Amino acid sequence: MLYAYRPGQQLLPGETVHSDTIRYRTVGDMSCTGGIRSNATTINQIVKEIATHPLTERGETRADDKTSDAAMEERKQAGYF
Repeated sequence: MLYAYRPGQQLLPGETVHSDTIRYRTVGDMSCTGGIRSNATTINQIVKEIATHPLTERGETRADDKTSDAAMEERKQAGYF
């Protein structure tokens, strides 16, 4: 998963900071939304990319789903939404 980096962010072992061309499925907080590599620059290119990609973007970019089964509910209870 590709995350945006912010100064002061602690990296996990093996993680590195680099530049890449990505797009986001949705607007979200950088701590829970990942980007996907993409060179698409038009709506038609994005639609074609989505239609031919083997994984759903939600499944690929929603970081909360990677941390725990209840991560989204925990954010709701903490007042995130």
